[in-house]
Amino acid sequence: MLLDFSLYQSLCIALVFVWTGFVRTGLGFGGAALGLPLMLFIQNSPVLWLPIIGVHLLFFSGLTLLNRLHNVEWGYLRRTLVFIIPPAIAGIFGLINLPALWLNSLIYAITLAYGGMWLCNRGIQSRHVWADRVLLVLGGYIAGISLSGAPLMVAVYMRNVSLPKLRDTLFVLWFILVSIKMATFVMLSVDLHFVTALALLPIAAVGHLLGLKTHQMILRNDRLFKRWIGGGLVAVSVLGLWQLLGDYLPGYG
Repeated sequence: MLLDFSLYQSLCIALVFVWTGFVRTGLGFGGAALGLPLMLFIQNSPVLWLPIIGVHLLFFSGLTLLNRLHNVEWGYLRRTLVFIIPPAIAGIFGLINLPALWLNSLIYAITLAYGGMWLCNRGIQSRHVWADRVLLVLGGYIAGISLSGAPLMVAVYMRNVSLPKLRDTLFVLWFILVSIKMATFVMLSVDLHFVTALALLPIAAVGHLLGLKTHQMILRNDRLFKRWIGGGLVAVSVLGLWQLLGDYLPGYG
């Protein structure tokens, strides 16, 4: 059944899912990382939103990859999965078992860190094999707990995968990680809100198509785009953390 939201909440949800679709194909990553903090303002339960995001990611990444599997760097993908999948599975169980306050605080803190780096034109950089592995492990865990670990793993993939193959390789990685997450949700009897996810697919498709059309333009203006996004993420994260203080700690907010 469809989730019960007010008209105002439904309009906000529609805008957020257009945004996540746009970011996912425009940048090639970050739909969840840049969309989930906004969704938590509408309903502050990551377990509600992540299955819906997962359904969309599987659908749109599968659609994009339909004729692009030849453009995937399969060798490097296989070598890195061994560092990504185990912490991702640990992160999924953390998502199910950690208190909501901890989860939401972690999501906003991660988003604040990403936003601050992008606002200051700073990026996550890796120049050594051991640093690559650390970033992959951390990215896998964060992806498991919130689907927000993409920027950490992208920093490694950008150094080791050619630019023409980067987005398609990342889409396969997201498809694998989300498939594991969704299978775990099913095993743990977590509600996938499948009907709601299907109802939101046409809305997310608008953003998906906009992202496809503007992908090359975004790549040409990557720093400027990320700087604007970074400022927005910092504002959203600060407001989200302030709201959490007001909700859970008397005397704040």
